[in-house]
Amino acid sequence: SVTLKCEVEHPSAGWRFYWYKTVPKLSDRLYRYELLPGSDSGTEEDSYMVHGQTHTAGYVCRAGRGEPVHNMCVYNTFCVSDFPPSASLTVSPDRVQHFTSDSVSLSCEGNSTEWRVRRFPEDSYLSLCSDWGTMTGSTCNISGLNSSAVYWCESGSGQFTNSVNITGHNMILMSPVHPVTEGQSVSLGCRLKTGRKLSNNVFFYQNDKLVQNDTRVELIISAVSKSHEGFYKCQHSGKESPQSWMTVKSDIIFILIVSAGHEIFPWSLIVGLVCGVREIFVFLI
Repeated sequence: SVTLKCEVEHPSAGWRFYWYKTVPKLSDRLYRYELLPGSDSGTEEDSYMVHGQTHTAGYVCRAGRGEPVHNMCVYNTFCVSDFPPSASLTVSPDRVQHFTSDSVSLSCEGNSTEWRVRRFPEDSYLSLCSDWGTMTGSTCNISGLNSSAVYWCESGSGQFTNSVNITGHNMILMSPVHPVTEGQSVSLGCRLKTGRKLSNNVFFYQNDKLVQNDTRVELIISAVSKSHEGFYKCQHSGKESPQSWMTVKSDIIFILIVSAGHEIFPWSLIVGLVCGVREIFVFLI
């Protein structure tokens, strides 16, 4: 089970909370909201338990007070379960960072025949594959990358895939696209757009701290642990790759991904504030 929780920044009596499931509307760019059981008239409790959560799903917390209810605020959340997913996004080539001239394919897989791929760049707005690529069946093809962005798939039945952060650059760090499990072996490498092989003097950094600066051209971690989680980048001959986040997971984790407003941005560590309502956490019961 997963508990969703909304918190009013300046709590007082009279607040009621309304809970919805978010379902993509493939006919347009919007979502529809399905009221969850038991919240028709709102709940006095600022938390709501979702039972049997085994896949990625979108939820909305709505808060207000008074008769009639006013000062309504909408707060969107994503609850991401790391059980074997019923839907997934795969990237080809299978890496986080790509050269700006690369062609990249994003494929949606799951129990649905209709999918859409969404993107949320660091410096722009939420958009669909048709705005910057070509959607063929359940695959979005991109001919070039000019900025960092988060990508994910949505189905008309309400499925959301894992989200993937993809970066375009002229020097890239070769790192895992998806979270790695504790105990696994991981290899990080550095590559130039020219294709020239790097023979030495490759520096690797974790959270801006130098962790390897010898003649090896790869950073090999034989058995990853939570201490290896963080931002990684590489340097060579005065050039530097962008940073990429490597997540280290246990067997089961739950990740809260939240955003403010009516759109949903499944990007970890985004926290927003609307009308004084703030989402705090999702935790595993």
